[in-house]
Amino acid sequence: MATRSVHVVISGRVQGVGFRAWTERQAKARRLSGWVCNRRGGTVEAVFAGEADVVEAMLAAARVGPLGSRVDAVAVSEHPNPPTGPFTVLATY
Repeated sequence: MATRSVHVVISGRVQGVGFRAWTERQAKARRLSGWVCNRRGGTVEAVFAGEADVVEAMLAAARVGPLGSRVDAVAVSEHPNPPTGPFTVLATY
């Protein structure tokens, strides 16, 4: 199976609506590695790593987000150093 690791920055109404917790649940359900955090500028940043088709499904879900959110954009770039281990939530920075 081909693997993929991506870095994403999600903008819109994505803070204060449970976006990080939703992302963590979605990523763990898909058995992805990586992390998610809020950024001080109001965006959410994440890294998703795993099977390429599963990462693509996570990106599709992130473009919609949880109920109450509004996703305006998802900037995606390839991430050269795939994380390993369980998906985690990081502190805001």
